[in-house]
Amino acid sequence: MPRSRPRPKKYVRKLALRQPCVHGETGIELRPYQIVLRPLVTEKGTHQSSRYNAFTFQVNLIATKTQIKAAVEELFNVRVEAVRTQTRKGKKRRFKQEMGTLPNWKRAIVTLHGDDKVEFY
Repeated sequence: MPRSRPRPKKYVRKLALRQPCVHGETGIELRPYQIVLRPLVTEKGTHQSSRYNAFTFQVNLIATKTQIKAAVEELFNVRVEAVRTQTRKGKKRRFKQEMGTLPNWKRAIVTLHGDDKVEFY
């Protein structure tokens, strides 16, 4: 019966130090006006709002879907059916001679109940 080769002591020590990853609540408590930053009024957004009753917002990067849903319901007094999120990478921009990047941001597409509507204007 073949025996497995012995593991190096450094690797065994590293395995012993490894702890299981435990996810929990983030330490920051966000208010609704800190979660929903601004509505995104674009051609695609207006098309989705008129056709599918879905509205697009720029939201905080650390906000979750459940937090976004609760914030939109509280701020606009509507019923939210679904929330889809996208984390967008910041674009590269030139600052004098150096290349830099704009910050990453998060977009949320919030689908409302058929009877509800959000007016931005």
